[in-house]
Amino acid sequence: QVQLVESGGDLVQPGGSLRISCKASGSITSINTMSWYRQAPGKQRELVAAITNGGSTNYADSVKGRFTISRDNAKSTSYLEMNSLKPEDTAVYYCNADIWTSGRFGYRPYWGQGTQVTVSS
Repeated sequence: QVQLVESGGDLVQPGGSLRISCKASGSITSINTMSWYRQAPGKQRELVAAITNGGSTNYADSVKGRFTISRDNAKSTSYLEMNSLKPEDTAVYYCNADIWTSGRFGYRPYWGQGTQVTVSS
């Protein structure tokens, strides 16, 4: 079985910074793209940032220049560094990863349980 566990969500003031993490564990053969999504109350889940196994990244327009996604393949962990946070960044942030598990063929998407990020004074 595979688990994705997020950590680092917190309450932060506008203009502040925060780093959240997502660690994958279990019977993992390979991890392809790792992504962060977020869902604010009453809104649909949206892609925030993604990073491929080769290190290519893409970002939602709303976070470009403020957020940075990275990964440590040796630790099966992705990170989302968030700077210049705004109240509209408040949401539950979910980790997603395309993982090839031992005993199965092909990559499948897995999700974490989410971590709350609240930006408020």
